[in-house]
Amino acid sequence: MQHSILDRIYIAFLAILIVSFGVLIVFTSFMTRRSLVSEKTQTLTNEGRLIASQTVAGYVSGDYSKEALEYLFQYYSAALGADIWYLDEYGWVVATSREVKTTSEEETSPDARRVGNIPKNIYQIDPEYEVSKEHSQTGNFYGLYNGDMIAVNVPVKLDQLNLFGEVVTTEQKGSLILLASVTQINEMMRSIYSIVLIPCLVIIVIAFVFLAVVSKKVLTPVKKLSVVANEYSKGNLEVRTGIHSNDEIGQLAQSMEYMADELSKLEDYRRDFVSNISHDFRSPLTSIKGYIEAMKDGTIPPEKQARYLDIVLNETQRLTKLTQGLLDLNNLESYGPYVKMTEFDIIDVINKTLNTFEIKCIEKGVAIYLNNHATETMVMADKTKIQQVIYNLIDNALKFTPEGKHIYVTVTDKEKDDKLHISVRDEGMGMDEETQKKIFIRFYKGDTSRGKDKTGSGIGLAITKEIIKAHHEVITVTSKVDEGTEFVFTLSKASSSSGK
Repeated sequence: MQHSILDRIYIAFLAILIVSFGVLIVFTSFMTRRSLVSEKTQTLTNEGRLIASQTVAGYVSGDYSKEALEYLFQYYSAALGADIWYLDEYGWVVATSREVKTTSEEETSPDARRVGNIPKNIYQIDPEYEVSKEHSQTGNFYGLYNGDMIAVNVPVKLDQLNLFGEVVTTEQKGSLILLASVTQINEMMRSIYSIVLIPCLVIIVIAFVFLAVVSKKVLTPVKKLSVVANEYSKGNLEVRTGIHSNDEIGQLAQSMEYMADELSKLEDYRRDFVSNISHDFRSPLTSIKGYIEAMKDGTIPPEKQARYLDIVLNETQRLTKLTQGLLDLNNLESYGPYVKMTEFDIIDVINKTLNTFEIKCIEKGVAIYLNNHATETMVMADKTKIQQVIYNLIDNALKFTPEGKHIYVTVTDKEKDDKLHISVRDEGMGMDEETQKKIFIRFYKGDTSRGKDKTGSGIGLAITKEIIKAHHEVITVTSKVDEGTEFVFTLSKASSSSGK
């Protein structure tokens, strides 16, 4: 049987309450009982001292007979609810508050049934009993009673006075034993239990009602989140939680909805990826297939086959470049690029890269300008990979810059900044804000960025971003439609340069 979270909360809460109240009741009972026993013991001791100094002392002095003493003991016994024994200094039982009876007569003490005969001498039941010292004990008093008794021993002392009324000597004349049952204390404890138990039960009921209200308030949105998460797992990313609180549950709901939005975007990206990669592979394969079939069936005569074989070769190289770029990007994103950090002059790398575009710029009628506004141009980076970044950015700018326009490569630095800022800006068609957000996604090609040049694979900028990220640097893009685009990335200056 599967229990819900609410069931487990109830069980745990009930267990905590029971244990807590149980410990509280046991501790309170122990301390209360000990206090009551101590109070009862002190009361018996005080009463015993009073009886010893007045009544028993009168008997020892000859003022009372034994019968009168036992009569007074019976009076005190009824008032105190205790049995009273008088022992002489040798431990002999001289008088008690009750007549000595056998067990068969089933004598009953004020609060407990005595099951044994009163001994003639106290040493018969305890050879080490201390008659001359004041002490107390709790128990069945050597098995004479069927319940716990509080027994108090109070020494009886008789002062000898001189003619002037001064105490000359004090003689030990035995002791009094007062035995009171703890039944009254037990009844008081039962009353305390009933007084404590009812509030505990009321508190438990109130606590469970409060817990039910709070649990419903907490678990209802949790159940909603569970249902929504189940819908997300089925691919239904349009479902919303409907939770708008500012607590942790509300934050979790917002995170789940944000995750759903991102997954939805990822699904769009996946569709774009499949569409773009299909287009980039299908176009050259279609060309290759068409030209080979034309040469095979004689549509293209042998004297013209060399020209079309060059076209097939170019398309093959394009596919190879696309495949290699895809593999490189996958490795970059999975493991991160391996960068070999060296010091080099960024201007030299830019100049060498610009030289590779000289023929393309002439053919397209686009001019590229290098502007250096930095005092020191030595950087610490991977020279080969940074050259690839610059190549990708210039190649991208050249694709989308129309004839007669310009491309600007600018190097700048800032005061109190150990970074060089390299900018590649074109005067092309530009991009809207949505395209700028997706431009670094692999195989993404915005409709406005395709232009007339459809040879791009859509992974150059993705590779560029991964390389810059591996250097722990940043790359940004700003663009306006019909005004151009600017890519800016940073590189750390070489230590020899930054220290100057």
